Amino acid sequence: MKKYTAIKDISNLSNTIKEAILLKMNPFEYSNLGQHKTLAMLFFNASLRTRLSTEKAAKNLGMSVMVLNINDAWNLEFEDGTIMNANSSEHIKEAAQVISQYADVIAVRAFPSLTNKEKDESEYVLNSFVKYATAPIINMESATAHPLQALADAITISELTQKAKPKVVLSWAPHPRALPQAVANSFVEMMQNLDVELTITHPEGYELNPKITKNTPINYNQKEALQNADFVYVKNWSNYKDYGKVLNQDANWMMTQDKLGNAKFMHCLPVRRNVVVEDAVLDGKNSIVIQQANNRTYAAQIVLKQILENL
Repeated sequence: MKKYTAIKDISNLSNTIKEAILLKMNPFEYSNLGQHKTLAMLFFNASLRTRLSTEKAAKNLGMSVMVLNINDAWNLEFEDGTIMNANSSEHIKEAAQVISQYADVIAVRAFPSLTNKEKDESEYVLNSFVKYATAPIINMESATAHPLQALADAITISELTQKAKPKVVLSWAPHPRALPQAVANSFVEMMQNLDVELTITHPEGYELNPKITKNTPINYNQKEALQNADFVYVKNWSNYKDYGKVLNQDANWMMTQDKLGNAKFMHCLPVRRNVVVEDAVLDGKNSIVIQQANNRTYAAQIVLKQILENL
């Protein structure tokens, strides 16, 4: 693996998931692989699980880690030909090259604006680092994708499934704020690469990018979609067509124990209790969100391992 900015960067998904599960059993097996190597983690947006799990993964491999909260320090410029006489003090062209001299791997987290669809979909922050950096880039969540989370999700389902082809449902849930489509996008893409029966359920008008969902079945009847589900992944996302807007806050879409039935409950966290999901589900025996969060370390670790092996 030369970089991990999208799920397609994984050359063999099945083997990668198996390797990650083995790493989980012996996380320090390759503790010398990253010796004298440095990971620089750049955060344009805040993080809890992604930051801690990725740092732990790097240290499990023997790497040193540097963390930089970009927007707390200065505003980078990404546009070419810009007259930098306002707030921007450094251009990405220099910044990416300089950071590459300090780090062997660079991980970047940058959320969308949710106001300019074209600009967000260009992934200008992530792709600028890919373009100008000389070190491999890892996507710690970008404007449209969260491939590390999706890999952790795939590991979790692979560990817990009791069927050759489980039914997996991605269910939209209400939320008071406008949230990105990144997690939902990557979950759909990942499930399309696994041997699962995937269904998406959400209110009409909340369709994700059709270039991502492709032929995945969409059912606007949540109760019907959830029937016989083995895994239910609950996530809010803001409107894609009326970009970034919150046009539906229907509390009836909250996940309840009655709807969930015997399915395993998944969520990337953080989650708003009794808005997205009721306490009975989150605290119940079928909730696997903590195991899912733990697998974030091994998703990041297998990605770093494969990148280090190609340096």
